[in-house]
Amino acid sequence: MLSKTIQSAINNQIKIEADSSQIYLAMASWAEVQGFEGISAFMYKQSDEERMHMLKLVKYANQRGGEAKIPNVIEPVLDCSSFKALFTQLYEHEVKVSASINELVHISLSEKDYATHNFLQWYVSEQIEEEATARTILDKINLIGDDKGGLYLFDNDMKNFSGGQPTAMQ
Repeated sequence: MLSKTIQSAINNQIKIEADSSQIYLAMASWAEVQGFEGISAFMYKQSDEERMHMLKLVKYANQRGGEAKIPNVIEPVLDCSSFKALFTQLYEHEVKVSASINELVHISLSEKDYATHNFLQWYVSEQIEEEATARTILDKINLIGDDKGGLYLFDNDMKNFSGGQPTAMQ
């Protein structure tokens, strides 16, 4: 049985994951409109992944005797002035998600809810990967600078993205 404190914290994380999915979806749509197939494909995939993170929390809360709350989602406000601005926002958002997961882990330990603590370890690992991916992409964008040929190759590499890093960019 989930305590009210844990249930509330999980519901907060459900909202964060739902908002994350919306942010990636907005980024995907922007990239698609700009003609960047690789970046849009990556962002659509990430949006789906964030939704799965949310669903995993929903199912966990309900299975543990809690009640998951399905939140309203935000309309993302993004700086789409450049790829660097877009991916900087992506990285900063992932850092915020990591902080939220870490707080949820802290709450689970404070409540002595070791089952939830164990469940959350997957999210801790996932966030390490998400931050590393965003940081790697930002590093590549910084290397490209304003080179349009480099941007074309970067977009093409994003089509082949798999796992923790884009395959052609390793």
